Amino acid sequence: MKESRSLSPALGAGHVSAPALDMEIIIPAYNEEHRLEATLRALGCHVQQLPLRAALRVIDNGSCDRTAECADRLAAEGLPVTVTGCAPRGKGAAVARGILTSRARWSGFCDADLATPATAIDDALALLDDGWQVVVASRRCPEARVMTRQSVPRRLGGHAFRLLTRPLAGPVTDTQCGFKFFTTAAAQPLFRQMVSTGFIFDVEVLARARALGLSTVEFPVVWDDRQGSTFRLVSDGCRTTRDLWQLYRGQPHRRPGHDSGGM
Repeated sequence: MKESRSLSPALGAGHVSAPALDMEIIIPAYNEEHRLEATLRALGCHVQQLPLRAALRVIDNGSCDRTAECADRLAAEGLPVTVTGCAPRGKGAAVARGILTSRARWSGFCDADLATPATAIDDALALLDDGWQVVVASRRCPEARVMTRQSVPRRLGGHAFRLLTRPLAGPVTDTQCGFKFFTTAAAQPLFRQMVSTGFIFDVEVLARARALGLSTVEFPVVWDDRQGSTFRLVSDGCRTTRDLWQLYRGQPHRRPGHDSGGM
């Protein structure tokens, strides 16, 4: 997507149900003090240029370093960022905490490493403004670009994971790209029912969205693999396999005729 367009205005300030923000971007973080500042500066500077009310929120998932202090320091400099704590451990738990407490019209999350550039927010916003309820960044759509390839074991594991999750996620080609946005009204019921707290949570959210017939679309992004991933291939891979099995056992019933679109 390369075209620019104006965004529809949010509800008037006097409306009782007016959202506090147009968009809130959730950044789940666990011991991210070394990568977080660059990510928050890039996101914050970008959203401040947009014609809407947008803010960032770091969900500190029990960090032992200065993750929260980093965000607080940037807030003192004027960046639109706040910090919320999350005691239950896991990326899924942190994202759910952010989405469920959001008061924005649109909300979503991106990873602390910002492997997807801040400019991808523009494409996500355009799709949300067009009426899509679930907007999924994809490294596998036509026109997507992967700047740095993952290691061979990670690529093989990813291929196997896609085969295993396709019956749940349907035609979504990339369930695990850490850049997804939603209309908050549609997303909160999904996250309220979510039982997965780890890396498998993306699949559960997409499966629940598919079961409810929510309009879902993927869009291509430029993606750059970053060093410092918290995903450990063996231990987290085994845990993800177990969680996936549990997800299959409690698979939501899908409404017929509602599968995702692509770009």
